[in-house]
Amino acid sequence: MEPITTISFFRYSSFWSKVWAFSMMQFAHPSLGKVKGLRFYKLMGSGKAGFNPWPDWSVYALVQVWDSPGDAEAFFNGDPLMKKYRGKVAENMTLYLKTLKVKGEWSGQNPFPKNQDLDPENKYMAVITRATIKTKFLYRFWKYVPQSQKSLMENEGLLYTKGIGEVPFRNMATFSIWKDRESLQAFAYNATGHKKAIAFTHTLKWYKEELFARFQPYKVEGSWSGIPPMELHAQA
Repeated sequence: MEPITTISFFRYSSFWSKVWAFSMMQFAHPSLGKVKGLRFYKLMGSGKAGFNPWPDWSVYALVQVWDSPGDAEAFFNGDPLMKKYRGKVAENMTLYLKTLKVKGEWSGQNPFPKNQDLDPENKYMAVITRATIKTKFLYRFWKYVPQSQKSLMENEGLLYTKGIGEVPFRNMATFSIWKDRESLQAFAYNATGHKKAIAFTHTLKWYKEELFARFQPYKVEGSWSGIPPMELHAQA
């Protein structure tokens, strides 16, 4: 069995559930550190709609890399920590992902082993981009973000996107789902705002660390408002 990646989203509606979710950004680490088969994880908050850096206190994310699909399923089906999370949420979704391509590092490593067992009939793609922004470029970076993201939101092949991150403003990431590779390529290489952002990245070097990873989503559990149903048939 090959390693796989999961990304989970949790939405909270009440004030106290949001307080609990925020506290777990610190207090979930001891439990996660003991999970069998979990080789890498990141607890993440999220930003407001449109890749806004201001926190969205109602939504949190959990990125995990597993030794095998069985380890992931055991965690989501029976781990006490996951039962606590699901007992507090208004909405929850987990996507199972196989790595297609990865470039760069996250916390000094490449956490996503490339998978070989892929489904050629599955055209959906998921993308995680993550960067640590240099302090001196924070203002300039966030000032440019609305312009660079405009063409993203106009792309008909984009099914969902959400800004996530470990630390607001500085350690930021995006997660997106696309209907196919062609839609993603059209944004990456043809969108004017995005091309300018890449040019700025190369010229100014405003990241301390960056990572870009593409995945094939092969299974989804739960649901999330804003994400249309996906026909995922591939087996791990």
